[in-house]
Amino acid sequence: MRRSSTDESTYHRSPSLDSKDYSFPNGAFRRYSSMYGGQFGAASNSFFGFHTNPGPKATKAKYTSPKGNKYVVFYLDLSFIFLLELKRCSMAHNCLQCIKYLMFVFNLLFWLGGCGILGVGIWLAVTQGNFATLSSSFPSLSAANLLIVTGTFVMIIGFVGCIGAIKENKCLLLSFFIMLLIIFLLELTVVILFFVYTDKIDKYAQRDLKKGLHLYGTDGNIGLTNAWSIIQTDFRCCGVSNYTDWFEVYNTTRVPDSCCLEFSENCGLHSPGTWWKAPCYETVKIWLQENLLAVGIFGLCTAIVQILGLTFAMTMYCQVVKADTYCA
Repeated sequence: MRRSSTDESTYHRSPSLDSKDYSFPNGAFRRYSSMYGGQFGAASNSFFGFHTNPGPKATKAKYTSPKGNKYVVFYLDLSFIFLLELKRCSMAHNCLQCIKYLMFVFNLLFWLGGCGILGVGIWLAVTQGNFATLSSSFPSLSAANLLIVTGTFVMIIGFVGCIGAIKENKCLLLSFFIMLLIIFLLELTVVILFFVYTDKIDKYAQRDLKKGLHLYGTDGNIGLTNAWSIIQTDFRCCGVSNYTDWFEVYNTTRVPDSCCLEFSENCGLHSPGTWWKAPCYETVKIWLQENLLAVGIFGLCTAIVQILGLTFAMTMYCQVVKADTYCA
C-alpha cells in the first residue's frame, strides 16, 4: 500500500535534537496533534510522547555569554601587571643593594682618610707645636690645626655616610648630602674668590708675613720659627721679599742661620755674600706655578670624589624613597 505524500513528508521532516530547525509543516503538525489527543500545541516541546526540552548542556550552551571570557582576560591582565611590578621591584631592590654597598665602601675609605689626616694633625701639634704658622694675624691658622679640623669633618661626614648607607636611612643620607654639598660650595667659593682677588691677596699676604718675621725665635712661637727655617733651607731663599727684611727684625745687619749658603753656628752674622738672595715669597710662588698641574690634579680629584659622594647619596636616597613607596 503506497504512503501518501503527506505521510512521507512527515517522516522526512521529523526533527531531532541536533537539528537547528524545529519547525514542522502546518498540516502534519495539526494531524499529529489531533491524533494524540492534542498533546502537541503550537508552543509544545514534545514529540511522539517524548519531552523535547533541551537538556542542561544545551541550555548552558544556549545561554552562555561572553562575560566569562572578559573576566578571564581581565584576570590575566592583572596577573601580567602584577608580575611586571614584581619584576620592577626586584630590579629596584637589586639596584639599591648595589648602590648601598658602593656607597658604604666609598664612605669607609672617606672615613679612613679622615682618620689619617686627623692623626697627622695631632702628631704635628704634639711634636712641632703650631707648625707652619706663618701669619701673625691668624696664629691659630697652622698646618696642624687645619689638618685636625679637616680630618674631623671628613671623619664625621664619612661616618654619617656609612651608617646611612648600611641602614638605608633617609634622614642620614640626606644629612650626608647636605653637609658634603655645603663643603663643596665653600671650596668652590674660595677658589673663585682667590682667582678674582689674586693681586689683593698677594699684597696682604706679603704684608702679613713680614709682620710674622718679628715673632721669629720668640717664646711660644716655635711653630713659626720651625716653619721659616724649613722654608728658607729647602727653597734656598731668605726673607719675604728680600733678605733685608730680617734687618728690621734684628735691628742690625743679620739674618737667621737658615739663610746661609753653608749652614754653621752664627753664620747669619757674616757678610751678605754667604746668604741666599732669592725672596721666599716669589720662590714659593714660582714653585707652585711650576707644579700647577699636580695642584690642579689634586684639586680635580678632590672635586670628583665629592661629586661621586653627592651622586651616590642622592641616588640611594631616591631609591629608598621609591622602594618605600612602591614596594613596601
